[in-house]
Amino acid sequence: MKRLSLASLVALALALTPLAAQAVRSDREQPVNIEADRVTVDDRNKVHIFEGNVVLTQGTLVIKGDKLVVTQGADGFQTGVATAGDKRLASFRQKREGSDTYIEGEAERIEYDSRSERARLFNRARVNSGGDEVRGHYIEYDALTENYLVTNQPGTATARAEGDGRVRAVIQPKNSDTDDKSEPPARP
Repeated sequence: MKRLSLASLVALALALTPLAAQAVRSDREQPVNIEADRVTVDDRNKVHIFEGNVVLTQGTLVIKGDKLVVTQGADGFQTGVATAGDKRLASFRQKREGSDTYIEGEAERIEYDSRSERARLFNRARVNSGGDEVRGHYIEYDALTENYLVTNQPGTATARAEGDGRVRAVIQPKNSDTDDKSEPPARP
């Protein structure tokens, strides 16, 4: 996997929120390590299925789930689908470039594509970045443009739980405690 990466869905409510959350660039150059209770390998089709307490790490990136299916295309890029069972959520966490903060998220299913550098989160989706948070049925994060697409389809469990089928976002003020603190310049 070259890099964590979050496609387009049409729904009633749509919010496009540019939250700067650039992941550490050097993570792409790090080896991918995956731990699981078992693995099934299909070398002919380049498909690896990891099951049971799956933990993928690549640099500062950590993805956790009950199952992870990794497929490698002829071009060498990988796509993966992480899922969790028993009402739990799959999760990811990655350090932001030039900061001590992390981008993290969770959903019932997380799909990522190393070629397009997009991650897609489905069902009970949540992404938090530097204190900013978005929630909805579906979240797509494009690491190249640093944009989120968030939708909440009517009739879904998330829409019913929220009561009105709308997406939710919390954006912290620039001077909040979640920002990097720095000392003001000394006066002569």
